[in-house]
Amino acid sequence: MAVLRDSRNKWRYRKTLTLPGGKRERISGTPILNTKMAAEIAEREHIQRVLASLTSSSPSATPKKEVPTFDKFADEFMATYSENNNKPSEVASKQTILKHHLRPSFGRRRLDAIQQREIETYKSARLKKGLSPKTVNNHLTVLRRIVTLAAEWGIIAHAPQFKWLKVPEAEFDFLTFEEAGRLEQAAEGEWATMVVLGLGTGMRQGELLALRWEDVDLVAGRLVVRRAVARGIIGTPKSGKSREIPLNDKVLRVLKAHRHLRGELVFCDGDGHMLSKGACKWPLRRACRRAGLRRIGWHVLRHSFASHLVMRGAPLKAVQEMLGHSTIEMTMRYSHLSPDVRRDAVRLLDDAVPSDNRLTTAPEQS
Repeated sequence: MAVLRDSRNKWRYRKTLTLPGGKRERISGTPILNTKMAAEIAEREHIQRVLASLTSSSPSATPKKEVPTFDKFADEFMATYSENNNKPSEVASKQTILKHHLRPSFGRRRLDAIQQREIETYKSARLKKGLSPKTVNNHLTVLRRIVTLAAEWGIIAHAPQFKWLKVPEAEFDFLTFEEAGRLEQAAEGEWATMVVLGLGTGMRQGELLALRWEDVDLVAGRLVVRRAVARGIIGTPKSGKSREIPLNDKVLRVLKAHRHLRGELVFCDGDGHMLSKGACKWPLRRACRRAGLRRIGWHVLRHSFASHLVMRGAPLKAVQEMLGHSTIEMTMRYSHLSPDVRRDAVRLLDDAVPSDNRLTTAPEQS
């Protein structure tokens, strides 16, 4: 400390500071209270003021960014991220969730003000409105992607943690072998071909509607699923990848009989235009009524295809590839239908018992 008394017997400080970059600056002053301690305190405060002024005026000092509202960043998210990385159907789905749910709840909030408390409040409010846990989780998926991206871009310091609602395991409906046969017999005209193809390939409805003749090989007995239609937009299948499906004799026979020259689509209207999902609903319902079956949708045919394969002993990996599931976990929900799963599992215990270790014991000798 450069503290001393001057000629007037006043305590004062005088010091030369070496600043970052080598610059030197002299400071000095006299405290209000004429004591050595007051002079030392005044010197320290003066040094702090000099250093603070350097920090605030430094060219490298970055001004604190203003955190945007959820509404503003959601617009940027959709324009610069979602439209570049998601399918058109996914973009449309996100827009719907934003418009009807997330924007009304979070729109005016700053992104850094959306924390776990606000998220839990949103979950509670949506459940009270009657939305299912699965639907609310879909909303949270979009919200999480937005705030996580904001954190990755350095707009907010960190993204809050999300706790997902527990969703009961989804049940699926499928037709028995006998019911499937009745449905095929009850379907009329070209709709019967679509029913047979759905039951024999497991294709999704959007994939059936977008199927082209160029993707069907009637000689080799196979087809390749390259396209699907969702919300009126043609894109890749749900997994994002094409897949090949072999055709059994029944499917091959009805496709050959169905071959037409109305256009490139396998299933189309009289002018060759793509059918809508709405146009496909009533023919299937009429067929169900004629067959004496419960009302089902086209996706039940996909479940039936997978269920019948597993019940006949097909490997789950093969079923996964034909269905186009991205993970085997999605296919595992059909595993309980396999007649060999439990039996083969129990037989594993036989291999674990040494051959000389018999369960029988020799009788005791008297």
